[in-house]
Amino acid sequence: MTEPIFDHGRLDVYLLSIEYVASSFTVAKDLNGCHRHARDQWLRAAQSIPLDIAEGNGKRSLKDRSRFPDIA
Repeated sequence: MTEPIFDHGRLDVYLLSIEYVASSFTVAKDLNGCHRHARDQWLRAAQSIPLDIAEGNGKRSLKDRSRFPDIA
């Protein structure tokens, strides 16, 4: 049995999305009070980008692989 290959870490778009998540958390730390709900939604959305890219990169069919970056 072969080990799965997780090569999404080599994708430029994945690395950029990780940087975006980090910068989002840096900026969002100053948002509170009435901005709390928007901040939480923003951070969840930011985190979903690299997760969708990684999940899509693990798909075997080209159709599935191309669908996930569109979602991200």
